[in-house]
Amino acid sequence: MMVNDGIRAREVRLIDSEGEQLGVKSTREALEIAANSELDLVLVAPNAKPPVARIMDYGKYRYEMQRKERAARKNQKVVSVKEIRLSPTIDTHDFDTKGRQARKFIQNGDKVKVSIRFRGRAITHKSIGRDVLERMAEELADVAQVESKAKMEGRSMFLMLAPKAEQ
Repeated sequence: MMVNDGIRAREVRLIDSEGEQLGVKSTREALEIAANSELDLVLVAPNAKPPVARIMDYGKYRYEMQRKERAARKNQKVVSVKEIRLSPTIDTHDFDTKGRQARKFIQNGDKVKVSIRFRGRAITHKSIGRDVLERMAEELADVAQVESKAKMEGRSMFLMLAPKAEQ
């Protein structure tokens, strides 16, 4: 932000510390008014015609903005992507175990990437892999929604599941 002598505009629309508009003033005059009230002249809207400047305590303003940013960072939820790897020929018990693990990840609020890696000649039977992925999506339908459908990338096919939005 441009402050005090850093303001290069000839004239500015001036707002005092109480929020009252003082009209369009020359930058020098605005600086004098700010200096008389022992505050800073801060350019708040540099792209306006004429630019808008406000008389305020810049140090206090910066401190408040940093506090707001810290509070916003503290309240944000970080969503990570966990990966579950399956094979096209996965057995029932192994599938159930992987399903429980994926369910745990989703209930913790994470997204789950379910992937199948095709080895050797198994890549000729992509439909088997797609069926396994769709079965996993159906298994977790009560807690997860499909974010992106099954698609191939190289020798792998994957599907993204995200936690269901709470109504």
